[in-house]
Amino acid sequence: MSQGYKLVIRKVSDLKGGAAKEKVYAIPSYNGYMYIDELCELIEMRSAMSSADVKSILDNLNCVVAMALKAGRIIQVGELGNFRLSMSSTGSETKDAFTRSDIKKARVLFSPGSALKNLGSIVNFVSAEKKDPAKPEGDNTGGDENPDIL
Repeated sequence: MSQGYKLVIRKVSDLKGGAAKEKVYAIPSYNGYMYIDELCELIEMRSAMSSADVKSILDNLNCVVAMALKAGRIIQVGELGNFRLSMSSTGSETKDAFTRSDIKKARVLFSPGSALKNLGSIVNFVSAEKKDPAKPEGDNTGGDENPDIL
């Protein structure tokens, strides 16, 4: 399977406050969503559970993870990774001056497990941009232009 990318131009400046320069960067080019029903069907094909069983487990996982996060726990989901809460707040001059109202919001952070972390080093990237019509057919130096789909 391949991950498509497209190129964008962004203005960047150095840390010394120099003039902004335009640079070209690659960003992911997604080819759609995988919704819960399809995810459940694919898991069903790889296990002894029905799609409805998988959906029930995922729904319950969502509920239990939320409860554990609210209780201040870090949830370690096997090789998938960890979920934990983070927060942002305004700063106070002293500890005594800090109040609970200084906390602005909480966010859920996900840290992938080793299998997902290693995905970045083994994924095949292919350009999702339109080919230049002036180039001859078969000039496929960037890899498979039709990413595999499930």
